[in-house]
Amino acid sequence: MEKETRTCPKCGRTYTAPPALSREDNETLICPLCGVAQSIWFLPKETQESILAAAEAAENNRL
Repeated sequence: MEKETRTCPKCGRTYTAPPALSREDNETLICPLCGVAQSIWFLPKETQESILAAAEAAENNRL
């Protein structure tokens, strides 16, 4: 079964992983990385950057 390729409306990235639901409107499907970014907004900027870098590396290893 082929995975569906989607384009994230927030960042424009294409992805095949299951989408995240945007916290901005609880309707829009966004890429997993934008979903992570929305969920860690309250953390210090350096911590956010570390988490997003790790999430992006993990996503790239799945391809």
